[in-house]
Amino acid sequence: MPHSNTANNFFTLTMTSMAMASHKILLLLLISFLFSRTTEAQVTYLYHNCSSNKTFTVNSAFQSDRIKLLSSLASANTDFSNATVIGGGDTIYGLFMCRGDVNLSICHQCVVNATQRLSSECRVSKEAIIWYDECMVRYSNRSFFATVDTRPRLGLLNTGNATRPSFLQLLWDTLNFTADDAANDAKKYATRQASISGYGTMYSLLQCTPDLSSQDCRKCLSAVIGDLSWCCVGKQGGRVLYPSCNVRYEFYPFYNNSDDQPEATTPTPPALPPPTNSPDPRVKGKGQSTSTIVIVVVSFVGGLGIFLCVAYYLSKSLIKKRRSALLRQKYFGNEGNNLEPLQFSLATIEAATNKFSHEKCLGQGGFGQVYKGVLSNGQEIAVKRLSKNSCQGGEEFKNEVLLIAKLQHRNLVALLGFCIEEQEKILVYEYVPNKSLDYFLFGSQKGKVLNWVERCKIIGGVARGTLYLHEYSRLKIIHRDLKPSNILLDDEVNPKISDFGLAKMVAINTNEGSTNRIVGTYGYMSPEYAMYGQYSEKSDVFSFGVIMLEIISGKKNTSRHSQSQHADGLLSYAWKQWKEEKLLEILDSNIKEFGSYNEVIKCIQIGLLCVQEDPDTRPTMAAVVSYLSNDSIQLPLPEEPAFFLDGRMGPSTSGSKESGSTIEVSMSEFFPR
Repeated sequence: MPHSNTANNFFTLTMTSMAMASHKILLLLLISFLFSRTTEAQVTYLYHNCSSNKTFTVNSAFQSDRIKLLSSLASANTDFSNATVIGGGDTIYGLFMCRGDVNLSICHQCVVNATQRLSSECRVSKEAIIWYDECMVRYSNRSFFATVDTRPRLGLLNTGNATRPSFLQLLWDTLNFTADDAANDAKKYATRQASISGYGTMYSLLQCTPDLSSQDCRKCLSAVIGDLSWCCVGKQGGRVLYPSCNVRYEFYPFYNNSDDQPEATTPTPPALPPPTNSPDPRVKGKGQSTSTIVIVVVSFVGGLGIFLCVAYYLSKSLIKKRRSALLRQKYFGNEGNNLEPLQFSLATIEAATNKFSHEKCLGQGGFGQVYKGVLSNGQEIAVKRLSKNSCQGGEEFKNEVLLIAKLQHRNLVALLGFCIEEQEKILVYEYVPNKSLDYFLFGSQKGKVLNWVERCKIIGGVARGTLYLHEYSRLKIIHRDLKPSNILLDDEVNPKISDFGLAKMVAINTNEGSTNRIVGTYGYMSPEYAMYGQYSEKSDVFSFGVIMLEIISGKKNTSRHSQSQHADGLLSYAWKQWKEEKLLEILDSNIKEFGSYNEVIKCIQIGLLCVQEDPDTRPTMAAVVSYLSNDSIQLPLPEEPAFFLDGRMGPSTSGSKESGSTIEVSMSEFFPR
């Protein structure tokens, strides 16, 4: 019996211990589950993109290298990191960036989740990117560090509408000011709040990957702000995410504002002990009294001198600021107050251009000379110095500042600022290194022959930029002077439309307008505009069609400089080849390789559709962009184009009719969208 009782006691104790252990295990599992659920809820997945044309084989060296790379990123304890793995396959590059306000623990969790999801979702892709609300992770077999990448892109919008003109203006101004702050910030991150009547407080956040230079970051942010019109124009919230930068705005605080955090308390320093062996304050010698007087007098004189110097410089600064404000008011009216951040001093411009030295001159324009400059921060700029004797240039100056400062698109040249000082009128643009399109098409010394892919890229970019002006900008813009010399090319042959001095701003519900002053360049003006002064979006469509045929053929639309086989002009020649089905005769003979025959035919057909005589039969720029991007659309057959150069149509214009001349500018009012 004693033995039996001992056995029973042992069995009871064992079962109790097992039960307690089971409870502990269940408790640990429950805590782990709750913790994992809480952690998972802290990060929000948005979207991922995996390359389908760049893949690797399962169990290959690249897969092993990718595991090493993603593990390295997931183990980093910082808010930004990049890594490179040189293994048995291709070299693989990767980085992650967390939102600037996210703490390190959430950042780390986000990167862990992102790397795990990339491994499962992009199982055999050599290039991929994933966006969470809190972080972004990407990898590739090509080096992309310190490089601006704008594709793939993600756009998200708030469905609430915000269509008041005051909202749109404050939105663009706020985003651009925030972009300046982000570009100059060490973390390439900035936020800003703005109070907008009727809507409340708007919160904005812009960020670049910190490996970008300030110049590249600002360039990326300009592009991403411009793409808001692609996804979110007229909405109460929206965001666009690029691999290299992102932008977001909302009417609620979606980021952690450090200004809202309680201020840290500073401990009171301990009291110093009284000095030892100090003289009795009741005993004052004559020498000590004299020294005190000297010190007081010197201190007073020194303080007075400092005060007078500070007062002088402050008054000088205030006078200069007041003078600048009066000049802005004189040139731009009430809009001048909003342009203060864009104003450069003449001293800054002269320092950047070495006082407009001949070596810095890039060329002569219709209203003055253009110089290359470098600002103190290293940013390259193009400086357009208007002729002091050109009244027409003054009108162009006013029009361009008021207009292009409100536009943001990757296919429009960016206006960085202006200068109005000592009778100088200066425009400051982003520097575009590859000159203008006419240099490559018609220049006597062609630095490079554009291949077919590059020409298609230019055509598509100009089409999208013009569509933005017509449909998606805050103002409905008719450029009225589209031509190859006004299309600049960057180092990747991306086109940027420039020279908005002759542009017309019209109401969003206005289909056309008229003027008794014809502006533009002969050879690119539509017939209804050149003859009767009637302009519309279809006027720009006609100009685009001429440019498109010039890009395809490498020939200028003018009889004077044309070759004998199309002495009546390029449009007449292209129409003749279309009717005779000899379309490859139009193609530039310098193009050695081109995609498919059908692609060439489609581009020629679109160009001929754009230059039809009747503006109602010409396509809109929205239709042109669809034609270019979609091969399944059935294109209509073109009708006979408008021939300017064969003598049958002579536009009655005031001013020179020489090819390339620009006629007097006509100003108009702003009509917000």
